[in-house]
Amino acid sequence: MTHPLTRSALALTATGAGALAYAGVVERQLYTLRRWTLPLLPEGARPLRVLQVSDIHFVPGQERKARWIRDLAGLRPDLVVDTGDNLSHERAVPGVLDALRPLLELPGAFVMGSNDYFAPAPKNPARYLTPRYGEAPRTRVELPTHELRDGMLAGGWADLDNARTTLQVGDLALDLVGVDDPHIGRDRYDDVAGPRADGADVLLGVAHAPYQRVLDAMHADGASLVLAGHTHGGQLCVPGYGALVTNCDLDRRRAKGVSRWWPGAADRPDVEAPQDASWLHVSAGLGTSRFAPVRFACRPEASLLTLVPAVGRAA
Repeated sequence: MTHPLTRSALALTATGAGALAYAGVVERQLYTLRRWTLPLLPEGARPLRVLQVSDIHFVPGQERKARWIRDLAGLRPDLVVDTGDNLSHERAVPGVLDALRPLLELPGAFVMGSNDYFAPAPKNPARYLTPRYGEAPRTRVELPTHELRDGMLAGGWADLDNARTTLQVGDLALDLVGVDDPHIGRDRYDDVAGPRADGADVLLGVAHAPYQRVLDAMHADGASLVLAGHTHGGQLCVPGYGALVTNCDLDRRRAKGVSRWWPGAADRPDVEAPQDASWLHVSAGLGTSRFAPVRFACRPEASLLTLVPAVGRAA
C-alpha cells in the first residue's frame, strides 16, 4: 500500500508536469486579441483605432504565429504601433517582416527592444523569479537589427527610437514620441522631450520597456497615452494573484493591460488617479524567448485600443 505522503508527492509531481506541459505546448499558442476603449481624444473627434503588437520573439518556422499576425490586418486599424522585441533568432528577420507585411501597408510606428539587438541566451529558469532575470549575458550575439529597421521603414512606418514625429491619421494630428529600449539603457528621452506639438491633437508616447523614469518624463510632457511591452504580462502568473515579476521597475499591478500613470503611482495603489494622469497600456505580447517557451495564466496577445473623446477635453 502506498504511503499517503508518497501519494501526495506523486500527485503534486503529476500536477506540476501537467501545468508545465500546458504552459509550454498549449497556452503559449493561444493567441488572443484584447480590446480597450480609452476616452482621451478632444471633444468632437472621430474614434481612432490603434493596434499594438509587441514581443513577437519570432523564430523561423512559427507559421501559426505568423498567420495570426497577418490576419490582424483584417481589423483595419487606423494606426499600428510595434513596441519591440520582434526577434528571437539570428535568422528571424525575413519571417517577422513577412508576418507584419499586411500591417506595414497601414500607418504605423515602432521602437526596438533588446531582443531586436541581441539574440537570447539560455538562462537558469529559477532566475525568472529574481531581479537578476533581466540581466544580459556576458557574451551577446548581435542581430541584424538594420535589416529589421530597414524593412519597417520601407513599409512607411516611423522609427521612434529616441525620435519624434507628427503623423496625420484621419482627422487627427498625432504627436508621436518614443525612446530606444530603456531595459538596456538606450533611452535618451531628453533629446526629444517637450510638450505636445503645436497643432497636434494627441501626444502619444512609445517605449519597449515601461521603466518609471520614462513614464514620468512622458507624463510630464502631457502624454495622453503611453504604449509599452516587455513584461510579457508576467509570463508565468498565478490565477487570482497575477504577475510575479515585471522584469523592470514597474509594479506588478500594471504588468499588462490598461491603467493610469502619474509620478509615484506605483507606490500609491489606493489613490485615485489625478485628472491629468496619462493612460498607460502594457501589452503582454505575443511570444517568449525561445529558451523559455512557456506561458501560464497569461495568454499571448495583441491589443486593439479604440480612442474616443474625453468628456470636457477641448481640442
